[in-house]
Amino acid sequence: MANEAKGARNWFDQGGRAYSRFRPEYPPGLARFLASVSPDTVLAVDVGCGNGQLTGQLAMHFDKVLGLDPSADQIAHASAHPRVEYARAPAEQLPVADHGASLITAAQAAHWFDLPRFYDQVRRIGAANAVLALISYGVPRLDDELAPRFGHFYWREIGPYWPAERQLVDTGYADLPFPFAEQTAPALEIRKDWNLEELLGYISTWSAVRSVREASREDILQSFASDLTALWGDPTHRRAVRWPINMRLGKL
Repeated sequence: MANEAKGARNWFDQGGRAYSRFRPEYPPGLARFLASVSPDTVLAVDVGCGNGQLTGQLAMHFDKVLGLDPSADQIAHASAHPRVEYARAPAEQLPVADHGASLITAAQAAHWFDLPRFYDQVRRIGAANAVLALISYGVPRLDDELAPRFGHFYWREIGPYWPAERQLVDTGYADLPFPFAEQTAPALEIRKDWNLEELLGYISTWSAVRSVREASREDILQSFASDLTALWGDPTHRRAVRWPINMRLGKL
């Protein structure tokens, strides 16, 4: 009965702050690496910055960071930093001076861009030898006892509800056109030690989950939450969740 009660809870109704609360942070080594391969550390431009997960980390290494996103809600929930300026702007029309940016990043965002237009903007704002990094993180990896049920949920149950662009993320942007001198990126991963509420809160931010709810298929979500609750055991117990980081890295 206790498990049934927990499984019946609407884990997926987290409200407007869920994205900033539950999205995993990038490891500090990512921003450090990007600064190390940039021609200088004068200005980094983070395009599609969301609530500033990578933007703030870049500010630890650059004199100034400009975080740009078309969503007013995302910008409103972005973390302030004295060296970060946020502004609303689409990837295809960047409010940056010509040849002023040492580093241009797009973290978990490039699959939404009109890439030819974005690349034109990159060439316009990039300084000599500027670096472009298209960053994504893949499907989370869970403990062996949880992985089969999670995999079935991700690939089979909500798979049809993902937008077509999600496939580009799942393949690590390998299929994106990338007309720049490509560089090798190090192997990096995101790791979180999460309890059950944190993992399901993160899943609640997925666009596929929103599509499932809009299609009135809450049964898919509640069945998964119930099964995962039973497999998890004590919901306060923390388990390792890992995401491989994929990167297309190039010099202008």
